[in-house]
Amino acid sequence: MAPDAALPVLYEDAQLLAVHKPAGLLVHRSGLDAHELDDVVTRLRAQRHSAVWPAHRLDKGTSGVLLLALDAATASALGAAFAEGRVHKRYLALVRGWPADEGLNDTALARDPELPSTGQPLLAAATRWQVLRRFEWPLRTHPAHATTRCALVAVWPLSGRRHQIRRHFKQMTHPLIGDATHGKGPLNRALAAHLGCQRLWLHAQALNLTHPGSGEPLTITATPGPEWALAPAAPAQG
Repeated sequence: MAPDAALPVLYEDAQLLAVHKPAGLLVHRSGLDAHELDDVVTRLRAQRHSAVWPAHRLDKGTSGVLLLALDAATASALGAAFAEGRVHKRYLALVRGWPADEGLNDTALARDPELPSTGQPLLAAATRWQVLRRFEWPLRTHPAHATTRCALVAVWPLSGRRHQIRRHFKQMTHPLIGDATHGKGPLNRALAAHLGCQRLWLHAQALNLTHPGSGEPLTITATPGPEWALAPAAPAQG
């Protein structure tokens, strides 16, 4: 997507704006990716000629629903709602192997995933998941196996730690496909070549919250992009 391309709008009113963030685009400028000049916030401010405040963050490689506030008071209200767990999130992910049908990982996580965990404070974290479909690709990515098992899973992070979903699935030995930080490099490269698509296979599918102005329930969804149809576990479009 070109730096001046308009982002698909999923929801908009006088206080809120939700867009479909593509994989590979930063939410805002970051010292961790200092050379990158394109990001959602900069692009929207230039296109709208007004300020926007991201209410939460998605990793650069993650696609899907991104919620922003259009004024400072709404930004503060949304920040409190996310921090207090009053916003409910659902993701789709492709993971290596076949996890249990469903479960909850509530292993505490170190604050900074970029640093060794030893010596860091551990923060409470919880991630619930449910397997939607299991499948095998006819591709040898491990000497002991002629095929590669993967699964499509629905994921509900019950807390908001950085890289939480990715780290919890790594702990379960089911890393996300395409995760360059917490996944398996040889597996990622083999599947990217097989599919002709390289990305982190994590999609923010839905947000459920109470509207900070009206008090009414609000659900915002983002349909997975067409690249998900490359996998036999692709979710239905529409």
